[in-house]
Amino acid sequence: MEQLALFDASPRWTVTDLTRHLRQVLEADSSLQGVWVQGEVSNLSRPSSGHVYFTLKDAGASLRCVIWRNDAARLRFPIQDGLAIEAHGSISIYEVGGQYQLYADALRPLGEGALYQEFLRLKALLEAEGLFDAARKRPIPEFPHRIGIVTSPTGAALRDILNTLLRRLPLAEVILAPAPVQGDEAPRALVGALQALNRIVAPDVILLARGGGSIEDLWAFNDETLVRAIVESAAPVISGVGHETDFTLADFAADLRAPTPTAAAELSTPITLLDLKANLVEFERILQERTLERVGRQRDLAASLEERLRFYSPLRRLQTERQRLDDLSRRAIAAPVHRMALSGEKLKGMENRLLALSPNAVLGRGYAVVTKNDRVVNSKSQVQAGDALRIRVRDGEFDARASGNG
Repeated sequence: MEQLALFDASPRWTVTDLTRHLRQVLEADSSLQGVWVQGEVSNLSRPSSGHVYFTLKDAGASLRCVIWRNDAARLRFPIQDGLAIEAHGSISIYEVGGQYQLYADALRPLGEGALYQEFLRLKALLEAEGLFDAARKRPIPEFPHRIGIVTSPTGAALRDILNTLLRRLPLAEVILAPAPVQGDEAPRALVGALQALNRIVAPDVILLARGGGSIEDLWAFNDETLVRAIVESAAPVISGVGHETDFTLADFAADLRAPTPTAAAELSTPITLLDLKANLVEFERILQERTLERVGRQRDLAASLEERLRFYSPLRRLQTERQRLDDLSRRAIAAPVHRMALSGEKLKGMENRLLALSPNAVLGRGYAVVTKNDRVVNSKSQVQAGDALRIRVRDGEFDARASGNG
């Protein structure tokens, strides 16, 4: 038997180091990260931590799997032993147990993979035709008077929608076009209900809704005929299919996508009854304010017109003429007095002038008036010696006789 060399150069590992190295090798391989693995569920365990442990097996091998609590809470269907599924996740090693396992983050029933590929094919086809373009999406009316609903008449989705509409906008008229939302007959029934609403009822908006389920349950809403009917609908369509994480081709074709049927009812009523009441209160305030402003402006205009009418009023003119008559009367009365006063002053001035020119005034200054035979003597040639003269002075008259002619 050959003995090992004393100084063997082979690398030496601890179990921990080797396991950690193998884990790093597996995690560095991109082909082992984000893989889908199909098999049958066995050894299912749900401890109180909320994590889920199980084994996937087929005829030739088995693979241990774990789903952490947060991912397990998002599972869309109950998982149980014996169920054929596809698990999505990444391959790594659980170092403590020394076993490789799949850390899963999503599960789907076996067969959904083919449906999903068909979903992607149809989506690419219809998207290339422009059926999902945002430019052709129509706005949702703010205040719909008539709301159409296409859904199952017995599903919980209808109750949620009706309760929401009744709470938000009870004034709206709601018309149901019942149709199955699952099964082979569902696509044709959904298309017929959608077309009937447009043709007969002419609603302002249409809600296309159903509750959650697997991709198989929701497959009717991936039907190409239904997608084209949504695009051709005269009224805008709001889709509310499944849960928030569910997407169907109807969602892409709809004018607005809601995460749930309840959310679809909310989005179809942007303005609620409370909003309307608040708007009425605000409109009343604005109307009252505008009315008072207009009344004030009209009052000012009326006052201005009244003032203008008063200016042109016959009464005002009569008052003006009456005042003018009073002025004329006062002037008529005052004019003669004024004229008499002026005449008096003028007469007084003339009198003063006459007095100044009066012979008596001249006599007062020492002069005398000599008359002969009652004729004023103003030249010595008029008087002869011995003529009888009459001399008038300031305070009287006396006789005189001329004595010489020198």
